[in-house]
Amino acid sequence: MSKEKFISEVAEGYSFEGPYFTLGGAVLDGECQTNSLVNLPLRTMNRHGLIAGATGSGKTKTLQIIAEQLSNQGVPVLLMDIKGDLSGIAAASEGHAKIDERHEKIGIPFEAGNSPVEFLSLSGEKGARLRATVSEFGPVLFSKILDLNDTQSGIVSVIFKYCDDKKLPLLDLKDIKETLKFVMDAGKDDFEEDYGKISSASVGTITRKIIELEQQGADKFFGETSFEIEDLIRQDEDGKGMVSVVRLTDIQDKPKLFSTFMLQMLAEIYATLPEQGDADKPRLVMFIDEAHLVFNEASDALRDQLEAIVKLIRSKGVGLFFVTQNPDDIPDEVLGQLGMKVQHALRAFTAKDRKAIKLAAQNYPISDYYETEELLTSLGIGEALVTVLNEKGIPTPLVHCLLRAPQSRMDVLTKAEINAILDASDIIEKYNKDIDRESAYEVLKGKIEIAQKEENQAELEKERAKAEKSTKKSSSRRQSTFAKVASQIGRTATKELTRGLLGALGIKTTKSRSSSSWF
Repeated sequence: MSKEKFISEVAEGYSFEGPYFTLGGAVLDGECQTNSLVNLPLRTMNRHGLIAGATGSGKTKTLQIIAEQLSNQGVPVLLMDIKGDLSGIAAASEGHAKIDERHEKIGIPFEAGNSPVEFLSLSGEKGARLRATVSEFGPVLFSKILDLNDTQSGIVSVIFKYCDDKKLPLLDLKDIKETLKFVMDAGKDDFEEDYGKISSASVGTITRKIIELEQQGADKFFGETSFEIEDLIRQDEDGKGMVSVVRLTDIQDKPKLFSTFMLQMLAEIYATLPEQGDADKPRLVMFIDEAHLVFNEASDALRDQLEAIVKLIRSKGVGLFFVTQNPDDIPDEVLGQLGMKVQHALRAFTAKDRKAIKLAAQNYPISDYYETEELLTSLGIGEALVTVLNEKGIPTPLVHCLLRAPQSRMDVLTKAEINAILDASDIIEKYNKDIDRESAYEVLKGKIEIAQKEENQAELEKERAKAEKSTKKSSSRRQSTFAKVASQIGRTATKELTRGLLGALGIKTTKSRSSSSWF
């Protein structure tokens, strides 16, 4: 195929009427074709995307490029920073001769710049705290997180209904644990009268599942103040989209918590934002780094829920970009929803790797210019295969792209720089206040304590009555014994007295009779 035809097809395939930005320059036969630009349209960014490739192939920098370009266009961005290497987007690049050389090949000037950044935290990292209440999850979503069966899910639904009816706020995990304890103990009779009996074995299982979630740090996530989605879709005073960086470096070994957070965040975004329909640019774009953590440890029910939300959320003007090593890390049902694909190099060290590369190549349009399977193993750092949906929803031709350099720093911020951003935050004071208002835990704990006091008082009264009864019996026995002894003493004394009286009166009939016979 001729170079002229290739350049013509790239120009036609990557030219758009609406707003767009340049990702890099097209490469043919190992050479970048200057001014043959690979552009990405904002109109189809809500059709989701994939950034894949082996470790060290440049995935994170690609994420950084796309995120900062979206911000420049006024589109807010949410970044899941698992490895802790995305904070540099807040600082302008220092520039470098190699960067200038790369941009000269592409045919665009290099301009250093930074994006407005807000740091968020799910656990102990510095930043505005991301939290949600148990009630906001609802019984269905909460049951899916815990991977409960139908019977157990039914119990959770009844517990939520009970708390609604009794005006008991379910804010954190200790609230629902205390409610389960109450309805199986102090409040059992009243609960069963209105809501029926529930299995103690099922309640025990639910409680253990909640404890398992707590052990992964979910106790820090559930509670108040709940994060408001409106704070994710802000622009700064210059009209740039706010880049919210969720710092997740301390939860890599807590996939259950990560899955829980992701599901709640997506569900809240879907429930909160109105339908957008077709628009020139998305309302929000979300990048999920190390996306395999979301799916690998998730239960089947949780994966089904995630897949359903991915399919539906684009109608809200929200784009999701999954960043992972291999497309195989993403379930087929989700992979089929991803309109944009940026594929970095893959490594063929084993037979399994070669099989994965062959499968990965099948995810991309057939090209007259590239042997996709072969090219996947020979891409350099900062190079990728790219295809995207055009404004009509048709996949663009597959192109080997030399990526532009990030405008922002390709390194992390210092602690001082991070602290400066935190100090200037508009929302950190709003979300980092510790609030523990009266909820189901405090109300029911008080009722349990009252019931225990009443039970203890009743037990004391019972013991006192038993002691009094025992004392009466003992007294009665003593009185009976005394009476017997007294009676015996009385009889003995009477006999002795009688004998004394008879002797004193000289009434000795037997002896008298004997004496009279002597005369």
